[in-house]
Amino acid sequence: MKAPDISTHTASHFDTATETLLNPSNLDLPALQNVLGNVMSHKVDYADLYFQYSRAESWGLEEGQVKSGNFSIDQGVGVRAVSGEKTAFAYSDDINLPALQQAANATKAIADAGQERTAPAIERISAPQLYIPQDPIASLSADAKVKLLERLESFARKIDPRITQVMASIAGEYEVVMVARHDGLMAADVRPLVRLSINVIAESNGRREQGSAGGGGRFDYAYFTDEVLQDYAEKAVHQALVNLDARPAPAGNMTVVLGAGWPGILLHEAIGHGLEGDFNRKGSSAFAGKIGQRVASKGVTVVDDGTISNRRGSLNIDDEGNPTERTVLIEDGILRGYIQDSLNSRLMGMPLTGNARRESYAHIPMPRMTNTYMLNGDMPPEEIIRSVKKGLYAANFGGGQVDITSGKFVFSAAEAYMIEDGKITYPVKGATLIGNGPDVLTRVSMIGNDMNLDPGVGTCGKEGQSVPVGVGQPTLRIDGLTVGGTV
Repeated sequence: MKAPDISTHTASHFDTATETLLNPSNLDLPALQNVLGNVMSHKVDYADLYFQYSRAESWGLEEGQVKSGNFSIDQGVGVRAVSGEKTAFAYSDDINLPALQQAANATKAIADAGQERTAPAIERISAPQLYIPQDPIASLSADAKVKLLERLESFARKIDPRITQVMASIAGEYEVVMVARHDGLMAADVRPLVRLSINVIAESNGRREQGSAGGGGRFDYAYFTDEVLQDYAEKAVHQALVNLDARPAPAGNMTVVLGAGWPGILLHEAIGHGLEGDFNRKGSSAFAGKIGQRVASKGVTVVDDGTISNRRGSLNIDDEGNPTERTVLIEDGILRGYIQDSLNSRLMGMPLTGNARRESYAHIPMPRMTNTYMLNGDMPPEEIIRSVKKGLYAANFGGGQVDITSGKFVFSAAEAYMIEDGKITYPVKGATLIGNGPDVLTRVSMIGNDMNLDPGVGTCGKEGQSVPVGVGQPTLRIDGLTVGGTV
């Protein structure tokens, strides 16, 4: 099913944000201007107010019954002032003028007193409309959400009798944000987000294996038609049944072929974090100081794009009120830029890229990825497989970890196969990929023409903050990657 068309939607983000965040506390634009003027009475380079209202829910079904259900409402405002490299931040879960004034007074402590300055008149900017500003939680009744999960379970159980357990969950979020800045800019966004997941366990001859699938994006629950549910069920069951027949994975240095789509999580973790501005400004990234230099094989082009309609990682505006962008990070193997927020772009003298993100009003923003992926090459994926005498095909990934400073990573393959004489032969279990992100980029020898984005399941963690993201890539051949296995 295609995501909803947003081209004709005309609802005002500002109207929604004003009604939700400001009107209940009788706040108006002059009041916000006065608060920002109070902060700017000290020598600060940047200041902003970040208002947020969010509703979130989740439902979990196991053994045919709803075993968990959560619903939460949260709102608040964060006040931030930046002076040089120093940041002062205060927040309140009460949105009212006294709380704003108290938070503003707290943030002035980082800077010396300056001349009295009046914040410029606030100017509203229009943001793009990458998704419909709707409330997904209200798009289905509670009974309909439970029935949706029951149908998903039923689809999975009907595929194969070896499926003995099915766990399914659905989650939705409705978020309204407003940003007011010291330079007079004011922006707002209304952000829907949904996700559906399924986990199955298959049993045969005393062996138990699991498989998982799911997806989502910035739309409502209507996206999850029976056709979509059937697709998720089939993918989860397929993965579990493949693993039932899997042999122990071999270990050693070998050619590895990565599948298209979700395996781009390796790109995100091993390379994407190293391209975030804060790590490079501090010199702690393996990519620091290398703009204009070759850091990857020819043909490797990596972009971060927050402007793709309805995608989980996309945003109309970042959390500083700037429109998101499509930023080319690596072009044909040459490092072209970093992912930036306002603080790091200012201190590094580099362009702002609209990548300031924060988990909530209670957190400071940082440069973070949105949808990060590698562009297509020109090789059909079957030709890439045929080129491998002996190696590993990693079709899907589980968890992984990376050291930003060194670039070293370890990833586990959730679904993998051996390649022998140019053919995929048998599935293997327990394969882990071990390597160094910058080094892996130089070992890419073939790039497929089948670039695909993940189905909408990614969440990225950094310094204790989690935000939704997207990843993607075409099929890739990587020469000489270390595989940790069981034999």
